[in-house]
Amino acid sequence: MGRKTEQNMRTYHRYLGFFLAGIMAVYAISGIVLTFRNTDFLKKEVQIEKKLGIGLEAEALGSALGKRGFKIEKQEGDIVYFKGGTYNKITGQSSYTEMKMPVILDNMNNLHKMHSGHPLYWLNIIFGIALLFFSVSAFWMFRPKTPIFKKGLYFAFGGMLLTVILLFV
Repeated sequence: MGRKTEQNMRTYHRYLGFFLAGIMAVYAISGIVLTFRNTDFLKKEVQIEKKLGIGLEAEALGSALGKRGFKIEKQEGDIVYFKGGTYNKITGQSSYTEMKMPVILDNMNNLHKMHSGHPLYWLNIIFGIALLFFSVSAFWMFRPKTPIFKKGLYFAFGGMLLTVILLFV
């Protein structure tokens, strides 16, 4: 590699690093918060009133409410009771509580969990490509014959090995 290529890679790496710092902070925060998604950490209780279809049975009701593992606790007349709420089979009116994240954290988490059907999915693709470039371009920060470059290779291999091991544990 020539001196010009080395200098260009350093420049691209530096400015891409500055640009990615904000995006990485958002992904880091949402990743930490997502670790606790099965708890009520940072969530608050929200009362929801929703008009659903009339006469829904258990499976259709759970689907309409967007609840996985939905179970009916009891039924008294036309009122169906489920964890945190009720549903009136005659009127279709449902009232229940949910634990929700603050809007900003919820939006950050949605960025983290985005799929190809979401309008902003391209942001994840660009971010992934940028991170891949960032990790590869880091090796242009030091000349290959220097001890720090060789140590960097050991650390990169160690990080990759640790990740692979943790995937199988």
